[in-house]
Amino acid sequence: MAIKLSKDKEEQLIVSIKRFAAEHLDYEIGDLKASFLLDFCLREVGPCVYNLAIGDAQTQLLSRVDDLDGSCFEPEFGYWEK
Repeated sequence: MAIKLSKDKEEQLIVSIKRFAAEHLDYEIGDLKASFLLDFCLREVGPCVYNLAIGDAQTQLLSRVDDLDGSCFEPEFGYWEK
């Protein structure tokens, strides 16, 4: 599954990559190089981060599903027990 970004997000990330390179690497890069770096990160690093996020979400959902009996259980036929 390829990670696709909106054009706006892609442009913001390219600006951020260029700023990072200038401030932390003392290296000025243009839009094309920043775009190549962004593409590399999305293809190589993106799936790792995405899979971790999916695993975290799955863990959260499973813990909530496991707790359904405790949080959503209503005893049946309780009218006459009052």
